[in-house]
Amino acid sequence: MALYACILLSPVQRLFAQAFQLQTQYARISVDNKGFVTSIKDKGTGREYCPAGMSSALMSLQSNKQEILPQKAVYNAAGKEIVLTYANGSVARIKAEQKTQYLRFQLLALTKSDDIDNIVWGPYKTNISKTIGDVIGVVRNDDFAIGLLGLDDNTTSGPPTGGDLSFMYYYIHSPDPKKYPLPAHLKEGQTFSIGGDGVNDVAFYSNPEEYFRMNYGNGAKLEPAFGSTICMHARDRRKEQMIRFPEYPDNIDGKANSSRYQLVLPTNAQFIGSSLAFYACPDSLGLKTIEKVVLNEGLPHPMIDGKWIKDPAAYRPDIAWWGPHDSLASYAKQLGIKGIQDEGWGEYYPNPANRFTNRQIGFKSSSMSIPDYGALMQQNGLRYGLHTLCEFLQPGSSDVSPVPSDSLGIMQRTFITKDLSPDDTVITVTDTAYFNEFGGWEGNHTNVLKIGKELIEYNGITTTPPYTFLKIKRGFHRSVRGTYKAGTMIVKLQPNCYRGFVPDMNLQEVYADYYGKWLTEGKMDYIDFDGLESCMYQGHGQYSFKRFFRGLFDSYTRNGGRYLRVMGSAVYEGSWHYMSVCNVGGGDNMFSPVLNKWGIEGKDMRYVFEGSYFPATFGIQGLQTGWTVYDIENLQAKSIGWNATYMLGISQGTLEKCANKQALIDAFRTWEDARVAQLFTKAQKEKLKDLSHKFHLTRIKSKVYLLSPVQENRYRNQPLVKAAQPLELNNEFDAQPLDLTIRIDAPKEAHADGLKITVDGAVITIDRKLMPGQQLIYQNNRLYLADAGRNKLEEFPVTKKLNLPKGRSTITVEVLGQQDDKIKFELVVAAIGKGEKIGK
Repeated sequence: MALYACILLSPVQRLFAQAFQLQTQYARISVDNKGFVTSIKDKGTGREYCPAGMSSALMSLQSNKQEILPQKAVYNAAGKEIVLTYANGSVARIKAEQKTQYLRFQLLALTKSDDIDNIVWGPYKTNISKTIGDVIGVVRNDDFAIGLLGLDDNTTSGPPTGGDLSFMYYYIHSPDPKKYPLPAHLKEGQTFSIGGDGVNDVAFYSNPEEYFRMNYGNGAKLEPAFGSTICMHARDRRKEQMIRFPEYPDNIDGKANSSRYQLVLPTNAQFIGSSLAFYACPDSLGLKTIEKVVLNEGLPHPMIDGKWIKDPAAYRPDIAWWGPHDSLASYAKQLGIKGIQDEGWGEYYPNPANRFTNRQIGFKSSSMSIPDYGALMQQNGLRYGLHTLCEFLQPGSSDVSPVPSDSLGIMQRTFITKDLSPDDTVITVTDTAYFNEFGGWEGNHTNVLKIGKELIEYNGITTTPPYTFLKIKRGFHRSVRGTYKAGTMIVKLQPNCYRGFVPDMNLQEVYADYYGKWLTEGKMDYIDFDGLESCMYQGHGQYSFKRFFRGLFDSYTRNGGRYLRVMGSAVYEGSWHYMSVCNVGGGDNMFSPVLNKWGIEGKDMRYVFEGSYFPATFGIQGLQTGWTVYDIENLQAKSIGWNATYMLGISQGTLEKCANKQALIDAFRTWEDARVAQLFTKAQKEKLKDLSHKFHLTRIKSKVYLLSPVQENRYRNQPLVKAAQPLELNNEFDAQPLDLTIRIDAPKEAHADGLKITVDGAVITIDRKLMPGQQLIYQNNRLYLADAGRNKLEEFPVTKKLNLPKGRSTITVEVLGQQDDKIKFELVVAAIGKGEKIGK
């Protein structure tokens, strides 16, 4: 590998500032004599990805939120070291290794480091703007990807911020300006508040237009003036800091700003030793390049069925299960799904004092302990687990009540000025700090103080001496009133959004270990961390996530666990390596397999996840009793086309109400087998994305299938009236037998007085009362009335075989008897085209 002219410099010459180049298999990076990156060039095409006339500090420093840039760079090629000198006199020694697929940088030493709060890698400017992977810090276009990957836990995504995180907001960015041009009143990079009220998650996602993009992280950022930036930093976390957290650009709780001040306590982590990988490669090789970094550098690399969990070949749907468990294992095996999250428990709050007590797996006529049931699932080759609230410590937790832990997370700290007896109701302190702020940054107005082993509820503090807490309630949450001397510390606890509390960094380590033991003892291989934001509360950002997940996985492995499937309420740079899926949300808000349409939340999260090499999601897709085979096939087809994951929400009760239960299961399994066999080409996956078609898959023999397009003519919310206007049908395929469903939509107290249907030159008369949810179905030359689950109620004679002609035709649906304006109907006419062979 060439090391360029800088190798030829003499030892004396190397003392002077100099420009130099570093390279990988795919890219060549130039750094000037001041320590600024001036070129990022694709070696294959010669294309320049550094914006013209711009440069970026290889590494800058931050002190008291002020940026300190390098002024001089010296490169020792033989020693693989860069020495940067800064305006404040600091000198940094950086190890610079040219790996095959990436550059590896590591800070070895820094003089005057006590004055420095953060070291910042970048932000590196690029002229790429198509895809912004804000979660892990990568920017991509159709040809090239440039990104960073932290190689130690304290090197985290984005620039330093209060809390070291970025939060959700909308920004304007068209993925395809020709297909989705911006209206005149919007411009690239413009930001907007998310929707929502802080309670309803779905309402966060409020803009359906493709050019409204949701921001989740700050590892990469759109820069409309030139392209984008990518950045990482490492903080000296041994220093205490006061932050205003979070920096929301919106009003989550109806106020102009929901930020709160928080005292961030120190933890044992610093920036000396900070290391990262800088990769620049063809986008088609981006994920493979990241995997090379992960393997070479010993980063977390969870495997499932012999594949890295980030490999699209490992993407699989899971089950979200409700109700009795008698048939769970049987249905899971029939469907070909191995991962199961038990939703029937509701949300589990961690409590070391009550892990399995009083918690049983229920059957229709018996029950079983969690460890016994987990072992049974493992024997069946299934991964079973629970929905949890991560680190949300509620009042009933043994770390809260009746004796609160000394390691609960805090927001503020001060000291009492007078002795306090158990009966005192006046508490005065040395200063107000920010005790006058209500609750925490999520808009939760829980105000609880802790002194010694006592919790005290309060509501405000006076603004003039003597500073006195207002409306106090001693002995809160069953804690014992105590006696305290003047000068004793009193703190305000950090509340979680459900009016409980959170651990500090020390107690978080305990809970990471607790979860690892709890899962293995319960024979569980799956966990869904709702409330994953509980790793934010400590104020240490992505570092907190990394510490928690590293501790969890170490404990899980140490206690005999193998593959732990992790889901969570969001994806962060700190959890990216560990999480298999993020199937949050659900239903039509994510994707509708029936209507073949992305929901707003699904669209937003697809862009966020895909940009950072993480699977898009359809959330929880609850099986509906009225689904057709084409509907469940479409769910599978679209998930394969979009490389999306989801949880199929099912219960014994729901499945048993489906008349076509076995057909649904068999169709689902057909697609799942083809998915696992990796039979779909890139071109075929692009076809499956088509929202104007559904698809039918027929198994011909092992690993050989026939893929057929399905077209649906669907009319929703149609008035059921006399003398109705004909509805136009279009069949782009050959003429074929009619496949028709008419569903009655009406209030509970209403009914339809029969139907008159005119189609294919024939008139069908149904002289029956039709109740809400009932369906009239014509399939395979059979006409029958069915319930909402398509179970046959009554069959009607057919005198003529009905066909759907090729091209245009019409159908008329009219009420026979009394017209009622409240009664509507939905019409679906399906047609199937010629198949294409899949596999070989």
